[in-house]
Amino acid sequence: MSLSTLPPLREVIAAHGLAARKSLGQNFLLDLNLTGKIARQAGDLRGCDVLEIGPGPGGLTRALLAEGARKVVAIEADPRCLPALAEINAAAGGRLEVLSGDALKLDPSAHLQAPVKVVANLPYNVGTELLVRWLSPDTWPPFWESLTLMFQREVAERIVAKPGSKAYGRLAVLSQFRAEPRICFELPPQAFSPPPKVTSAVVHIKALPAPRFAAAPKLLSEVVARAFNQRRKMLRASLKGLVPEIQSLLESAGIDPQRRAETLSLEEFCKLSEAVRVARSQR
Repeated sequence: MSLSTLPPLREVIAAHGLAARKSLGQNFLLDLNLTGKIARQAGDLRGCDVLEIGPGPGGLTRALLAEGARKVVAIEADPRCLPALAEINAAAGGRLEVLSGDALKLDPSAHLQAPVKVVANLPYNVGTELLVRWLSPDTWPPFWESLTLMFQREVAERIVAKPGSKAYGRLAVLSQFRAEPRICFELPPQAFSPPPKVTSAVVHIKALPAPRFAAAPKLLSEVVARAFNQRRKMLRASLKGLVPEIQSLLESAGIDPQRRAETLSLEEFCKLSEAVRVARSQR
């Protein structure tokens, strides 16, 4: 059996009893034309290892292998899916390795060789947390060259948002600090089984060789989280307690303390986090 002769996904789901479980954030994408389109957004996969999270019955997995991925490492939390994925591995000549478990707890690094691309229809219940982890390693560049991920459209819009918009927040700053994100295309609810209540979108995020501006990543994340946690407040209030005399620190960084978080550019957030770092080092 080859990848092209594998049975349709609906037959696979029926044969293995793979009814989607809401508790696992499962919404299966059954249209192989769409899974192929997602795989192609990641660029040339030949000579690359691909990390996939939540393959389910393996629609996207098939597409990644068909597009020439050197190897696909898939992390799957639902043991019901393992027999279906084993069939794909057999059809792909052993190029699929499945790690059974929770993607938030497993470290797949030992199973991957550079260059690595991450491509996934992320389960809704872990998607944002995984993205933040991938964007916030201690060292940069990260283990991945690019992330091609499906999210709820609302999350996708937050990733690419610009200052001054309602969607602009922590995800935008973290995504754009060390990477280049763009929305590729949207998918309607009826593309999935079962259909979610929201429209989805595929986002491609390319890692930059170095951060756009100087800033300590963990401190930048802390500053941004505080600022947007109370986004309706002025910065002098939302950042109170970050360091003593936050108002004078903001002024010294050239930022009006009466501004609100959504008005600050990425460069200003980086400049502010550096000012905080210096102030703390002088205590």
